[in-house]
Amino acid sequence: MADPSTMLTSSQRQQLAEDAAKAMWSRDHAAQALGIEIVEVMPGTARLTMKVRQDMVNGHAICHGGMLFTLADTAFAYACNSYNLNTVASACHIDFLAPAHLNDSLVAMAVERAQSGRSGVYDVSVSTAEGKIVALFRGKSARIQGEVISSFAQD
Repeated sequence: MADPSTMLTSSQRQQLAEDAAKAMWSRDHAAQALGIEIVEVMPGTARLTMKVRQDMVNGHAICHGGMLFTLADTAFAYACNSYNLNTVASACHIDFLAPAHLNDSLVAMAVERAQSGRSGVYDVSVSTAEGKIVALFRGKSARIQGEVISSFAQD
């Protein structure tokens, strides 16, 4: 079965990506609590930011790896749900390359690398606002039943 979004114009696909992100954001209490912000969502991509707060710093005085993973995973989620088809992670891997510190503004950029059937592969880079890469994340996605926007409307 063909992806229905492929029959849309580029501006309609963009609007669908933004609407799906808005629907997800309305219930994404974890991202909201961490101060994650959506900068941009396009079909298959998403750019999010997060400022490292005191409560995100570990015993080594650097940003806890779980916080970096959460930021990357959240960008991954918005990128792979940008087609308005419910999609979840089936596997993820992260490499921590450099520390992030208190008050660093982090940017997570998620990019779709491949899509085949119900599976996809996405790469996410997490960097400081100055461009230093602190982590690289790869996520594998799996489409499940339903659409993002309509599933939120049923609540």
